[in-house]
Amino acid sequence: MDRDGRILLLRRLKQPEAGCWGLPGGKVDPYETTAHAAEREIKEELGITIQARDLLCLVEQMDARAGYHWLSPVYLITSWQGVPTLMEPDKHEGPCWYALDALPAELTEPTRHALAALRTRPERSQENNVKV
Repeated sequence: MDRDGRILLLRRLKQPEAGCWGLPGGKVDPYETTAHAAEREIKEELGITIQARDLLCLVEQMDARAGYHWLSPVYLITSWQGVPTLMEPDKHEGPCWYALDALPAELTEPTRHALAALRTRPERSQENNVKV
């Protein structure tokens, strides 16, 4: 999230949820902490350096037909080093900054859950008048 309260989203080109906009991130490698995985994935996808310290929420996503069950820890990142740049054009489009009141219609499930958590977070709702 930038100083203007906008979030950075990438448009997925591959399944699941191809065509939807979502938060950057990816899989946790064996014996890797979720914070380190977030830091690594953001570096791989956007070329920036972050510190994942503020866990916003944990999103559980299941699809029996597709055969997956994911747990997605979502960290709130408000500072970084570098300029967000698309590093994996075969996987995503973007990145694009969006105000919370001007989001694209097609959002990934984890992104929808993370936005709900952000909107109900006490310091965010009081500080920026973010409403659910």
